[in-house]
Amino acid sequence: MFQWLLNTVPRPWLIRGSYLIRPLISWYYKGNRYQDPIDGSNFRKMLPYGYAVKRENVLSPSTLSLERHRLLWLYLQRETDFFEKRYDVLHVAPEQCFLSRFRESDNLKLTTTDLESPIVDIKADITNLPFPDSSYDVVLCNHVLEHIPDDRAAMSEIFRVLRPGGWAILQVPMENERAVTYEDDTITDREERTRIFGQYDHVRVYGQDYFDRLRSVGFDAQGVDYTSTLTTDEVGRYRLAAGELIPLAQKPV
Repeated sequence: MFQWLLNTVPRPWLIRGSYLIRPLISWYYKGNRYQDPIDGSNFRKMLPYGYAVKRENVLSPSTLSLERHRLLWLYLQRETDFFEKRYDVLHVAPEQCFLSRFRESDNLKLTTTDLESPIVDIKADITNLPFPDSSYDVVLCNHVLEHIPDDRAAMSEIFRVLRPGGWAILQVPMENERAVTYEDDTITDREERTRIFGQYDHVRVYGQDYFDRLRSVGFDAQGVDYTSTLTTDEVGRYRLAAGELIPLAQKPV
């Protein structure tokens, strides 16, 4: 029955949230082989997920987090004072697996924004944010910039609203072996764009020069290979993508 349910219910609907189905799925997959560090739940396996090509065993049955979400959570929890220090945080396109947890953190004053999402505090265009200069200590903006035609304008706005000394994490789909970001807006066929860019609504495939783009608007930027600091057992247990970089961008003081 549960396998039929998983094959029938669209993954996007699961991610937006059915609070009846998700606990049942979590119970069904309960075990000791894998762990979602966001809520500490343990599973015998995780769910498949992917836009064009399915990746097996990557979607957490409890929080519906993916590899990048669990990696970011571990980094924030273990390597920063994000959950301890008083921070004004701007979260662009907030992920469901984080939203309630960030809101419940007493040290965080959270503002959420997105152009279309019905669950955010303020609807806004990331290339023209309605916030004063130097409003936030931290900006989280993950898997957004690959959708934005003028990504440098978005980067500039994030830089503008950050306070001096503030920092942002700006995850994007990136091919680590690619040196130069690839874009081609003459490709208009949806299937062809999906094949080349990963999704039809992605406008580029980022390479290592992504960090140069961030530096060009003023950031000190680096790719943090956090999985390299973890054990092989941890990478496997948390179902992380080995070698995935966390783009950390800091505004100079």
